[in-house]
Amino acid sequence: MRFGPVTSVKMVLPVKIVLTSVLWFVLLAPAVLAAAVQQAPPGQSEYVPIKDLPATEQMPAAPLLIAAYAFAWIAVMFYLFTIWRRLNKVEAEMRVLAQKTARR
Repeated sequence: MRFGPVTSVKMVLPVKIVLTSVLWFVLLAPAVLAAAVQQAPPGQSEYVPIKDLPATEQMPAAPLLIAAYAFAWIAVMFYLFTIWRRLNKVEAEMRVLAQKTARR
């Protein structure tokens, strides 16, 4: 087996990447875990019906549902419009090709 400069670079680069990744993980993991532990919200001891929640914690569903459906329909209509435009371009090119071949 011959070890040249290309072979050694191919072997060193993955090792360097792995060691760098492990170093970053070891250095950053404690900070991330400490931040997650400190920001944990207090737990809820029992079930609270939605009508008993304060107004700031309630989320109206109807406007969000309407917005989601509107976005989905607009996206579908835009997609269909782009397909229609591309199909018209292809049909025009086919007509031009048909005219060129008819002249021959």
